[in-house]
Amino acid sequence: MDTRTLIVWIIMGIIAGFLASILVGGSGLIRYLITGVLGAFVGGFLAQTFNIRLNLGHPMVDQIAIATAGAIVVVIIARIIS
Repeated sequence: MDTRTLIVWIIMGIIAGFLASILVGGSGLIRYLITGVLGAFVGGFLAQTFNIRLNLGHPMVDQIAIATAGAIVVVIIARIIS
């Protein structure tokens, strides 16, 4: 993995975490990043498991939408646990 790929993952994680925080609440750049990156893994896993394919016009937009959905799942599960 090169530096550019890592930066793109971080930016996508922050965007996904921010969008999830708008929908379910939360704040803080680090929290956005952690929630978004975890959400990307969870969303990717769920999308692959349930064979969900998005076609929103651009692959990066699809990935952000999947990561945001995963981040929402992560936040809801975290709230149930704590």
